[in-house]
Parts: sequence; C-alpha cells; structure tokens
Amino acid sequence: MEFSPQQFTARLIASRYLLRGDHTVRRLLVDLGFRQEVEANLAACGLRLLDHPFAAHVAVALLRETEGAAFDDGEQWLSSNIGLPKDAIALLVVLWALIILPKRERQLGREVEDGQGDMFGNIIKAVGEDVSRGIAENVLLEDFGKLLGGKGRINFMLPQLSRLGLIERRNKVICEGPLLDLVFDYAEMAPRIINGAIGDLIRAQNGIAPLQEDDGDADFGADISSDHAQQEDASDV
Repeated sequence: MEFSPQQFTARLIASRYLLRGDHTVRRLLVDLGFRQEVEANLAACGLRLLDHPFAAHVAVALLRETEGAAFDDGEQWLSSNIGLPKDAIALLVVLWALIILPKRERQLGREVEDGQGDMFGNIIKAVGEDVSRGIAENVLLEDFGKLLGGKGRINFMLPQLSRLGLIERRNKVICEGPLLDLVFDYAEMAPRIINGAIGDLIRAQNGIAPLQEDDGDADFGADISSDHAQQEDASDV
C-alpha cells in the first residue's frame, strides 16, 4: 500500500517507530522529495525524524526548540516524556552502554572488514540481528544491582522499559528493543559514557584500569536525565 507523506507521517507518529525494512520507510530513505515532505510535516508538530543508518528502526523525537514545552513544567525539567523516573532512566543508560556501544563497535568493524564496494549491502549486513547481543539479567543484577536500587527495584523497572519498546526480555536475557538504538544521540552520548563514570564502572567490572583524568573531560555523573533524557522518542504526543 502506498502512503502519501501526510499519511505516512501520521502512521509514524501513531506507531512510535517503524521497521527500517518497511516498504514506505525504504522509500523515505531513498526518495528525497518524499522525505522532505515528511520532515516538514513532523516539524509542523514540533517533531523530527530519528534515523540512524545502523539502527533497525526509525522513530520520532522532539525538536530542540520544542523540548521546553514538553519537559519544563515550570518548576523542574522532567526526566522523560514517557513517565520514567530518574532511576529507570539511569538503568536505561546502563543498558544502552552495555548493548548498543558494543553493537556499534561490531557494526563499524564489519563495515571496514567488508570494504567500500557495496555501501548499501554493507549497511544491511551491519544492521542484522547477529550484531546485537543481549545481557543476562543475572549478570546485570550482579554487576549493577546495588547501584540501581537492588534486585527488586530493577525487576520492577525492566517491565516498564519492555512495554515502551526500549528493551525485549527473552529467556532471562535483556535484548535491545526497537527504540534502544535511537533513544539517545550516539555522537553525543558515547564519548560521555566511554570517558565518564559509567565507562570507568564498566571497565572496572571487566578488570580494566579506569581512564586517567586527562584522557577525557567528560564527567558522566548520577544525574543523567536532565540533558540527555530529552533525546527520548516523542511517544506521548
């Protein structure tokens, strides 16, 4: 079925995310005129398209200039637009760091290994399920349970993240959901995690010495929500 730009925009907002292999999404990625109309429709609603070449889905997020209207309640900046408390956002960041960062490393390595001859073929190979690996729930609880409120609190938050499409739980393994690869700005977030507190924590869990202070100036502390949870998908618009 063919959708007009207006119909596709409505479908994308209503669905919250669409698979990259969807017929109309594929058109969006190759038809410049169609994409420009969709982006104009989204912009008229204060939204923007979320699309990463290595992500398996596309989604929508708030424009920078409209974030205040959604997140500023007049007293404080909300941690998310989907009702997640700050500790759930912290858990989300940890899962993003444990699942998406290694996935992206494998994707980039595969693209280099395959060469530059078939650009689209390489991207398709790099988006395949085999490059995304989950983390066992018991490993998460053992390594980060005390830091994230304990086993009971984590077991309460995981279903929340699953219902929102951020993760999937398969036989006690936490895997990425449709939105996990898009929920944060990779270019901004990855250096702060790698060079910051969470990066040191993950390195410590693997017996690797933390980076020295002069290796990076980012200090990724406990309150991650105030300026990065704004990257959330606009699922409640």
